[in-house]
Amino acid sequence: MATRLNTLSTRLREALGEKLSHLVERSGELTAVIGAADAADALLLLRDDPQLRFEILIDVCGVDYSEYRNEPREGKRFAVVYHLLSVSLNHRLRVRVFCESDDFPVVASAIDVWPAANWFEREAFDLYGIVFTGHPDLRRILTDYGFIGHPFRKDFPLSGNVEMRYDPDQQRVIYQPVSIEPREVTPRILREEHYGDVK
Repeated sequence: MATRLNTLSTRLREALGEKLSHLVERSGELTAVIGAADAADALLLLRDDPQLRFEILIDVCGVDYSEYRNEPREGKRFAVVYHLLSVSLNHRLRVRVFCESDDFPVVASAIDVWPAANWFEREAFDLYGIVFTGHPDLRRILTDYGFIGHPFRKDFPLSGNVEMRYDPDQQRVIYQPVSIEPREVTPRILREEHYGDVK
C-alpha cells in the first residue's frame, strides 16, 4: 500500500509542479493542497494526465476551519475539499483548496472538469457561503430563498436568525425573529438517595 501511495505521490509532484503547495499522507490516504489561483488548472490536470486519470469526482464539500479541533486556527478559514477517484488506475485522492479571503471566499468552479460538481458546489455555497466562479446556476439548494446567512459556518447561531410559522390571519407562512432564548444546556444527573450503596 505504501508503495502505491509513494508512486501516486511522485506522479502528483511531477504533474502539478508549482501548483502543489504540499502533500499530506494520513491513514493510508493522500491529500493534495492546492492554491485557489491554481485550482482550475490543477483539477483539469488531475483528470487529463495519463499517469493520474481521476475520471470521477466523488464529492465536493466546504470546510470552516475557524475552530479546527476546538482550537483557534491560524491561516485561511474556508476550504473546498474534492474527493477524486481513478477507476482505470485504482487510486483515490483528496484535494484541498483554501479560499484566499475569509470575508468573501471564492474558488473556481469545477463543473467544466466534472459536471457532477454542480449540486455539490451549490451545497457548499448555501451552507458555507463559498462562491464558485464560473458556476452556471449558483443558488441555494438546501435552505429556502429567504434564508439569511450560511448555517454550517461556525459563527452561525445554533438557533438561527429567523423562524417560520403559518399566520392564520395572513393565510401564509411568515418569518419572524427567533423567539427561543439562546442557552447552554448542562445535563443534570438525578440519582436515588442510596444509589450504588453496597448492602
